[in-house]
Amino acid sequence: MKNFAHPPRILFLYGSLRERSYSRLLAEEAARIIEEMGAEVKFFHPHELPLRGQVEESHSKVQELRELSQWSEGQVWSSPEMHGNITGILKNQIDWIPLNIGSVRPTQGKTLAVMQVSGGSQSFNTVNTLRILGRWMRMFTIPNQSSVPKAYQEFHEDGTMKDSAYRDRVIDVMEELYKFTLLLREQVDYLTDRYSERQEKAAKLGEK
Repeated sequence: MKNFAHPPRILFLYGSLRERSYSRLLAEEAARIIEEMGAEVKFFHPHELPLRGQVEESHSKVQELRELSQWSEGQVWSSPEMHGNITGILKNQIDWIPLNIGSVRPTQGKTLAVMQVSGGSQSFNTVNTLRILGRWMRMFTIPNQSSVPKAYQEFHEDGTMKDSAYRDRVIDVMEELYKFTLLLREQVDYLTDRYSERQEKAAKLGEK
């Protein structure tokens, strides 16, 4: 299935600014895995991204994020669980990506995989919230997902992930994202063609 025009383009977002960020380490592990499958991978690093509404949309970090989102055909969102939900760091990134920029919809029709890390027992609050956000951003969120409890126990000192059932699940998630991205990317225009939007476009044309 590797006979295609270009590799699947996958963007990774993560939700922590800590020096040893487990959401970033999980994303980096997943990126290595999907790169080996043949994908092209890019990261957005949120360290200098201002809060939504704090600066104009022309800010360099905002433009970088939006350009990467438009470049991507699939995305991976990886967040720690903080107070039972996603972090503000990740939500701020998603908030800066609009549903549309003129006639361009930066996330519509793209595939999405969601992952979370926890400091304690396993939870699914964060991935469930990420699924809601993905649906709102008009993305195709794949069925599989990754939730890694006690993440501090699951990584080597060099940042790579230890062999475990959790790492096996990450491989499953990346394999599924890779396949769904290949299958859906050529059909995005057809799959996202909506009656209401056709009617709205026709009405605007009629006004001219």
